[in-house]
Amino acid sequence: MGRRSTKTNKNIYFRSREEAGLTRAEASEAMGYVSESRIDKIENERTTVQPEDVVAMAEAYKKPSLCNYYCTHECRIGQDTVAEVHPSSLAELSLGIFNSLNALDAQKTRLMEIAEDGTIRDDEAEDFAAIQENLNKISNTIESLKLWISQAVADGKIKPL
Repeated sequence: MGRRSTKTNKNIYFRSREEAGLTRAEASEAMGYVSESRIDKIENERTTVQPEDVVAMAEAYKKPSLCNYYCTHECRIGQDTVAEVHPSSLAELSLGIFNSLNALDAQKTRLMEIAEDGTIRDDEAEDFAAIQENLNKISNTIESLKLWISQAVADGKIKPL
């Protein structure tokens, strides 16, 4: 069995493996194709982590949020297109979706008015921006809920679909 690290400045992959209670050897075995030395290089930032490494770690460490972290912090495309998801409780997520959908319900008539002529006029821009912001909020809340579900599955609290 490996020694416990005393390093203080650990990256998210290092911390996640330790939180899962795995040595590098155990993590390598759980991932199947990622070697101990590759894990060491990723954890000590001597190599660039690859998406397939992150997917394997997320599964082995039972930490689906690693994928969102990678997309929002390390992937150039993801940094521009993926929202960072923060863990929340099911109650918070449910209320967030409910409130956002209620707000969208009130905005749907205005959206149809704006979209009717196929252009967004200057006098419609502010309303359109508010609608867009609410849609982004709904999207982010849905992604958070999907992450919550993935974590609950990984923890064995619910069965996968």
